[in-house]
Amino acid sequence: MKSTFTILLFSLFTITITAQLPKADIIKSDEGNIKIQPLTHGTLALTCNNLTIYVDPYGNIEKFKKLPKPDFILITDIHKDHMNIETLDKLDTENTIFITPQAVADKLPEKYKNNIEILNNRQGIHRNGIFISAVAMYNYPEKEDSFHPKGRGNGYLIHLGNKKIYVSGDTSATPEMRALYDIDIAFVCMNLPYTMNVDEAVSGVLDFEPSIVYPYHYRGTDGLSDIKKFKDKVNFGNSKIEVRLRNWYL
Repeated sequence: MKSTFTILLFSLFTITITAQLPKADIIKSDEGNIKIQPLTHGTLALTCNNLTIYVDPYGNIEKFKKLPKPDFILITDIHKDHMNIETLDKLDTENTIFITPQAVADKLPEKYKNNIEILNNRQGIHRNGIFISAVAMYNYPEKEDSFHPKGRGNGYLIHLGNKKIYVSGDTSATPEMRALYDIDIAFVCMNLPYTMNVDEAVSGVLDFEPSIVYPYHYRGTDGLSDIKKFKDKVNFGNSKIEVRLRNWYL
C-alpha cells in the first residue's frame, strides 16, 4: 500500500511539474495589454482584450487548460510540432477560427474544415477586429530536399492591440524576413538542421530590427541552441533591440 501511494504521489507531482507554464509577459499597448504566454518549443498564446490566439498548439494539454479558449489558432506548417492533431482534438475549438496555409488545411480532419481560413504567402485577412497576414517561411537558399520548401508554410504578422507581431515559424533568414519593418514583437526560430543557426538568426534580426525579440523554437537534434549567445550578438550589433530570453522547455 505504501509503495502504491508513493507511486501515485510521484505521478501527480510529475504531472504538476510537466504542466507548469513559463512566466507570461505583459506588454502595454494603446488598445489594451497584450499577454504573451510561452508554452513549448514553437507554441505560444497571445491574449488581448478578451481575444486569445494560439500559435501551433502542441504538447501537454494540461498547459492549455490554464488558458482561455482560443478565438484563433494559427498553424504554420504540416510537421507534428506545429500541426498536432492529438493536441487539437483535446482543445475546445467549436468557435475557433483556424488560420492555415493550404498544405495544412489539406491535412486537417474533416471536422475542422468549416472553421478554416486559408492564407497563403502574402495574403491577409481581417477577422474579429484584428488583421493577420502570411509571410513566406522556408529554407534558404532553396533546395529540392529542403525541410521547408517555399510556399508550403507560413510565418505570420499579427496586428494586435496596435502592436505588430511577427511569428517566424520554421524558416531561414529569408529575403522576406529581412524586408520586414516596424515590427514591435518578434518570435524567431533557431534550431539545426531544420532552420537557422544562431548567427543566421542574428543576421536576420539585425536586418529587420524588431523592438523586442524572443528566441523560440530553439531545440534541435544536438540539443538547445545558445540563446544567450544570440542575445549577446544581437545587442552587440544593435543595443536598441530588446532580447527577451524565456524558458520554452519547462
